[in-house]
Amino acid sequence: MKKFIINGILGLLLVYLFDLGVGKVLEYYYFKQESGFQHRTTISMEETEADMLVFGSSRANHHYYPDVFINGLNKTFYNTGRDGNFIFYQTAVLKSVLQRYKPKLILYDFSGKFCYVQEDYDRMSSLLPYYRKHLEIRDIVNLRSSFEPIKNFSSIYPYNSTLANIVIGNRNLGKKGTKGYVSLTGEWNEPLKEHKSIEKYEVDEKKLAIFNEFLNLCKQNDIPLVVCVSPVFYTYDKDYSITLCKQVCNEKNIPFYDFTKDERFLKSSQLFDDKEHLNDSGAKLYSKITLNIIREQLGMSKKD
Repeated sequence: MKKFIINGILGLLLVYLFDLGVGKVLEYYYFKQESGFQHRTTISMEETEADMLVFGSSRANHHYYPDVFINGLNKTFYNTGRDGNFIFYQTAVLKSVLQRYKPKLILYDFSGKFCYVQEDYDRMSSLLPYYRKHLEIRDIVNLRSSFEPIKNFSSIYPYNSTLANIVIGNRNLGKKGTKGYVSLTGEWNEPLKEHKSIEKYEVDEKKLAIFNEFLNLCKQNDIPLVVCVSPVFYTYDKDYSITLCKQVCNEKNIPFYDFTKDERFLKSSQLFDDKEHLNDSGAKLYSKITLNIIREQLGMSKKD
């Protein structure tokens, strides 16, 4: 029995050392990346001190052309948008930013749904490499499951699904972007189609609370905030997610603009890379439009 116990302890020690060693190697190369979306997340959470920040998912990442805002506002700029990451990710990034400095302006590009979607919780894996260092995001990441604090004792766990992208980022093969913005260059050739309306649904209260937390953090820190829903190339009658977002913003006196039914874009498929995303030309036009909105909100004169 004594030998069994000793062997068990040695086995656990070897497992611990293996986990620690491999985890430290993965951590080193993860944060050594110089390109790709993981590198841009690190810049967003740990490095940028830009005056103006854009938050959102892929539609944020591809829709806001930096030079328009830099030249039009005379402010530094960074786009924190990340493909496939929604309300949880955006609020976690903001909380990390506020640990370092206070931006002068935030533009939030709203997309996603307030209903329960398991995938939205799963995608918080993008935040796991920052879990140990960034105590401020743990309450959000722990929403994935009640076992998250235990899982994060492992040094390998945060990097489970990142190996391929770590290699790409370290070989400088990932997209670098410009101030976080990544351009799309395709041109959508499909005709305008009607999408099914999104009717009222049961709200995921956790999502709604985290969205409210984002808005409240801006309010508490006196950061001017504008919320936009950027253009799409399809028509629809109702979208409860957008309706609810607008309602929450109105209750908090936060400027809200919905461009999903804007004829300037619905008549111009050549401005889109696909039905959900503007291409580089579309991003430049849309950025000029949102620039005028921001200048108006800040009490500045409009530009053409």
